[in-house]
Amino acid sequence: MSLVTSEQMLLDAQKGGYAVGAFNVENMEMLKAVVAAAEELRAPVMLQTTPSTVKYGTLETYYAMAAAEAEKATVPVCLHLDHGSSYELVLQAIRAGYTSVMIDGSHLDFESNIALTKRAADAARACNITVEGELGKVGGKEDDLEAEADNNTDPMQAKEFVERTGVHSLAIGIGTAHGFYATTPVLDKERISEVKELVSVPLVLHGASGLSDEDVRECVSRGMCKVNFATELRVAYTDAGKKLLKEHPDTFDPKKLGTVGMEAVKQFVKNRILVCGCDHKAD
Repeated sequence: MSLVTSEQMLLDAQKGGYAVGAFNVENMEMLKAVVAAAEELRAPVMLQTTPSTVKYGTLETYYAMAAAEAEKATVPVCLHLDHGSSYELVLQAIRAGYTSVMIDGSHLDFESNIALTKRAADAARACNITVEGELGKVGGKEDDLEAEADNNTDPMQAKEFVERTGVHSLAIGIGTAHGFYATTPVLDKERISEVKELVSVPLVLHGASGLSDEDVRECVSRGMCKVNFATELRVAYTDAGKKLLKEHPDTFDPKKLGTVGMEAVKQFVKNRILVCGCDHKAD
């Protein structure tokens, strides 16, 4: 089937009490592995690229790969711009064929974040494309955006933010961080429940790489409808290649490296799909 927007899959997740897995992909092999895992488990899935990834490979290239794999798939596949760093990049992604975009104004003050997010949401809505916004900072670093300390989302501000911007989904800060955790994270899971009480749109969990399965499941049970995974996929892919080269140092065929990388990513994604509870939700 053709690429779809994230709107219906996230609304279904919100209604059904599960979350859609959203996986950052860096190359053809990772992209194919994510779709293959979703096919095997009959799960809706979101493919994501960050600004640094599209700078490396271009929006048009990732769209072409995603569209080709989605066309062969029998489960819903969405192509999402993760952490869109500017209004201009959001427009470029929409023009390239992306079916979902995120505008990340979380580093701005509240009013500036609303203004930027609303501008992007208005433009995307005119093209029938779904938009994710972010309120409250997620720690760690994602591309060139870095937060030194967590700043959890205020529920009342979240309500106002959604109403004034018109976003389809909202990423909130609860103490997670991008990348792996140096120490055990302290998550404000009750904050999810508090925001859910006031906000009508599906909620999004960033910084899930490195969280325990139990933490992810509880976040989903409290209202997270989309869970992002990035760092763990990169590690799975590269570790598989390192292992192959260690065992067979004379390997020179990139396809052999890609094959073990794909399998490692596929197995990881299948595990995360099961943790999110979105398996067999595409049936």
